[in-house]
Amino acid sequence: MNIPNQLTILRIIMIPIFLFFLLLPTALIPVIPYHNWIAFTIFIAASLTDLFDGIIARKYNLVTNFGKFMDPLADKLMVCSALIALVELGRIPAWMVILIIFREFTISGFRLIAADNGVVIAASFWGKFKTIVQIVMVCMLIADLNILWILTEIVTWTAIVLTVISLVDYLVKNWKVMKT
Repeated sequence: MNIPNQLTILRIIMIPIFLFFLLLPTALIPVIPYHNWIAFTIFIAASLTDLFDGIIARKYNLVTNFGKFMDPLADKLMVCSALIALVELGRIPAWMVILIIFREFTISGFRLIAADNGVVIAASFWGKFKTIVQIVMVCMLIADLNILWILTEIVTWTAIVLTVISLVDYLVKNWKVMKT
């Protein structure tokens, strides 16, 4: 198993640890007072593994079928788990998370149909930009700093707009996949 794939597996393993600290039971908060910041740090570390596994895989030609499948899955698991937990904490409305998850399932479906027809749908500029903004949004929602509430709202709405734009972009550019 190469380093990029190990980083992908590490990211998946980090998800329940991240969720434990983010959703720490109230009874344990006095024991672990900085649980939000621990969750924040784990989420940042997991996000960085995503960045590095891609860089290493491309630079050293270590792209594998496992990585092609598991890397995007790990990303979706990480972001969607965080967002669902943040709904539980009352930091983001459920409808926003449903929209984001709807987009992820729709694009994944398109990619599966395309792959079945021998077509690879690469990530678009809008999709990559959306992912970066979503990660920043999740970090800001985890940090939950009152002093940054306006900036957090702006980033959250930007993530929602980019989610819709990237969905429409994928559908328009790849509609032909559904016709085959």
